[in-house]
Amino acid sequence: MSNHPLPKQSFIQGPLAGVSTTPFRELVWQYSQPTFVSTEMISCKTILHDPQFIQQRFINKSPLEKKLSVQLSSHEPAELAQATKIVTDMGADLIDLNCGCPKKKIRSKNTGSKLLSDPQKLYYLIRAMKDNTHVPVSIKIRVDSQSDDNFNAQIATVVADAGADFLVVHGRHWTQGYETPCSYDDIAFFVSALAIPVIGNGDVACKASLDKMLATGCAGVMIGRAGVGQPWLIAQLQAALLNQPFSKPHSKQIAEIFLLHTKRLINLLGSERFAVFHARKLAKYYARDIFNKTEFCDAVNNCESFSTLKSLCTQYF
Repeated sequence: MSNHPLPKQSFIQGPLAGVSTTPFRELVWQYSQPTFVSTEMISCKTILHDPQFIQQRFINKSPLEKKLSVQLSSHEPAELAQATKIVTDMGADLIDLNCGCPKKKIRSKNTGSKLLSDPQKLYYLIRAMKDNTHVPVSIKIRVDSQSDDNFNAQIATVVADAGADFLVVHGRHWTQGYETPCSYDDIAFFVSALAIPVIGNGDVACKASLDKMLATGCAGVMIGRAGVGQPWLIAQLQAALLNQPFSKPHSKQIAEIFLLHTKRLINLLGSERFAVFHARKLAKYYARDIFNKTEFCDAVNNCESFSTLKSLCTQYF
């Protein structure tokens, strides 16, 4: 496998917990042409315990999708090796290891961003993936961001020595929330320290933020929450980069996309009620630009049927 599996100026829709289902990914492909789209983070224990459920719920790759990256979570090389084989057989086009999740319940399992404090373990985890798949392997990390952790240089060495194909760097320390600006200097450090492609992640949502990220020298960008409710965002950013015109969908079209997303969730989950509950979390993203967003979201939070959701969309958009 080539160490350069990514085209220059890659645009990637990243993994989002509770969001990156097949219906979400399908919409990104319908309205944009990303380099690839990621699943949400999946525990290797769940993959080994119930691969059929994982395939249906998380890795159900539709004909509308092209390249799919599967993001795994584990701290045990043997477990990760097995899970890597399984998701490769399921059709993963790339496989990523989550080394960035800051959530307490993830760190308490010695996974996510906790792995950054054990570079030797990380080396064996990357090797477990590389030795058990033919597809590109990536690692998604956070940065030390001038904290006492001071791990950037060690992690860069481990990622290179273990043979990862590319690295995704979220420019925040695991203790920092989204109100803390992304550290472009940390991302630039990894770009200069590594021969493999480095993808920058954090705060990219418009042309100005895209320019700041690309100024680090990174090989491309990963879009996070900004892509929720805006499946056309990557196409909009690509057009801006080329100084081409772009017309984003108008309000009524955005409502139609939200309803299509929910319809597909009904098909995926096999339950209108569960799908509408899931759609409640998405409402604020689709409604980000409407005048009475708060009122709409409050109404959706009391919604239990697709017909009610449809009526609310007609009323507010």
